[in-house]
Amino acid sequence: MNSQIIGLTDWLKTPPGGYLLDWERAQFDEAVSDIFGYHALQLGFPEIDALQANRMPHQWLALPDVPPSTPTLPAGPDTTAGAAASSLPGASSTPSRPRAALITDSGALPFPEASLDLVVLPHTLELSPDPHATLREVERVLVPEGRVVISGLNPTSLWSMRQSRAHFYQRLGGGDLFLPEAGEFIGYWRLRDWLRLLSFEVESGRFGCYRPAFTSQKWLSRFEWMDKAGARWWPIFGAVYFLVAVKRVQGVRLLEPAWRSRKAVAAAPAAVANREPAARQRRESEPVLTE
Repeated sequence: MNSQIIGLTDWLKTPPGGYLLDWERAQFDEAVSDIFGYHALQLGFPEIDALQANRMPHQWLALPDVPPSTPTLPAGPDTTAGAAASSLPGASSTPSRPRAALITDSGALPFPEASLDLVVLPHTLELSPDPHATLREVERVLVPEGRVVISGLNPTSLWSMRQSRAHFYQRLGGGDLFLPEAGEFIGYWRLRDWLRLLSFEVESGRFGCYRPAFTSQKWLSRFEWMDKAGARWWPIFGAVYFLVAVKRVQGVRLLEPAWRSRKAVAAAPAAVANREPAARQRRESEPVLTE
């Protein structure tokens, strides 16, 4: 199968694509389940519901555009963009992907400053025409101490090596790509530098999908042991990385409950009068009886 002529959505239906999606779903579910707040946004990549395990009451899926091959974008009755999407030709009433709330540019989000508690970016940056602008916009809409969760393909992995080799063979007149050609790989350490410049602090980061770049499920299953071995012996060479970062703002301090911050008031020392001089004066003033 020629990966050059298929898109990312079709590639995710292949054995390596399903392998990657299974790993990422587990990482997103674990990361977002303990992040609390009121407003969460998934930016792009509707093939995975990255907010599935999150319990925030207000959640949105922002898409850059409606793909021509997309038959449906299910949404609730109270979302204008979702209602418009559900009226597309061939739209189905059965939800098959996360709720779509809006169609927007990732570099110009329609949210006020400091209004979101969580933003998830599954492969959003590498598919964005301007990843710098996307990150700046995420920093703008996040509240202080808000979190961004990011996943991306690792340019220093076995999968990336096979993709580079395929590009070389194509220049010679042959060869098929292993990964879709859309997007640009962004290195893990490069991304950490970008986040640091925007005052983000990386809380956690990990790599995954260490099996070789096989296209058949049979060979992927045979090398299942490499997931545990890779995490132990060559952890930075996984095919995909995943990180969680928090927005730090200087001068902002989280308020603690009053009972935790209240300090015990020391009791004022009681003044103790020196009673000895008064007693001596009383004895001296008393009359002395003599026989």
